[in-house]
Amino acid sequence: MTENELATIVIGEAIDIHKKLGPGLLEKVYVECLYYRLVKRGLNVVKEKPIPVVFEEVKMDCGYRADLIIENKLIVEAKTVDALADIHLAITLTYLKFANCKLGLLINFNVVLLKNGIKRVVNNL
Repeated sequence: MTENELATIVIGEAIDIHKKLGPGLLEKVYVECLYYRLVKRGLNVVKEKPIPVVFEEVKMDCGYRADLIIENKLIVEAKTVDALADIHLAITLTYLKFANCKLGLLINFNVVLLKNGIKRVVNNL
């Protein structure tokens, strides 16, 4: 499956979860529900995967963790904030670079209509 096909599945599941739960819950709740739904669909999903920082020859395990990595191709970062900020996009892009993935979804579940809280983040490897 391509990154875009995976993203379509993730977005569909996230929208359905958001319709049923609504905004206002903790980020962890949405991540757990999305993880459950994606695994139920037979996808390989890793939750809270450590993302090491690499600088020159130094690899540092600094405690950065991607919320979900699907099929080792797509990173999903979930947020429950008033509004996404540039730093959220920058962090997601950094995760993509260090995980060697092309596509990420930054999803803010703290919105009335979820499609307004989804940002695609592309790493031009």
